Amino acid sequence: GVVEACLLHMLKRRAAGFLRTDKVAALFTKVGKTYAIAGDICKKVQELQQQVEGRKNQPNGQEALKRQGSTTSKTPVLTPQAIKHIWVRTALIEKVLDKIVQYIVDNCSKYYEKEALLADPVCGPILASLLVGPCALEYTKLKTADHYWTDPSADELVQRHRIHGVHGRQDSPSKRPALGIRKRHSSGSTSEDRFAASAREYVESLHQNSRTHLLYGKNNVLVQPKDDLEAIPGYLSLHQSADSLTLKWTPNQLMNGTLGDSE
Repeated sequence: GVVEACLLHMLKRRAAGFLRTDKVAALFTKVGKTYAIAGDICKKVQELQQQVEGRKNQPNGQEALKRQGSTTSKTPVLTPQAIKHIWVRTALIEKVLDKIVQYIVDNCSKYYEKEALLADPVCGPILASLLVGPCALEYTKLKTADHYWTDPSADELVQRHRIHGVHGRQDSPSKRPALGIRKRHSSGSTSEDRFAASAREYVESLHQNSRTHLLYGKNNVLVQPKDDLEAIPGYLSLHQSADSLTLKWTPNQLMNGTLGDSE
């Protein structure tokens, strides 16, 4: 929807088509006459639209689809939202949306007014560059309507991470993370591990977790505890929980586990 809004901003009437209600379709069709990649997208969109129309005309659409079985498994069932944005969506899934937008930007004088977003020498190329990332993704497993029930919660993911970390420490103590604080007068390794684990959990809490949202974080923030002491660099972070805001600052030495004899 956002990409379509950018494509439609100050589009010339000739490019949009005088009688066509779908201006995005008119733009893609016109670009497809001179740009082969856009022409291929036009053919694929037309095929998808024909399939959608064919399904609408079938009696008892859902039951007929179930009877057909594997014959229709290759054709995805499009939601109303997908049909609404079928041109941009198809170009995105085919990984050519960035190329089409770049071609439109390079030839913006044919399609847009001078004040249009895509005609801007800065904003136009930026939009095309921003679409490179989404076009590099594989959209093979889109979320379904029941993904709220199938996806693990944040708490479960954190718990899995901690369980995996415990097993990793037991199986291979030599690969223990460098982060950790040892008690100077410790009688055994159990208390050391417990202390190091609590330090790890604290540093994890400085970042995003299931209970709080990290609003801001910056490293090497200098804090001077007393007037006669030098400023100490540390990690400053602002967290939002359900009922409060918390400001944390942790010295870099403590985070790196190199506190030594410092007070």
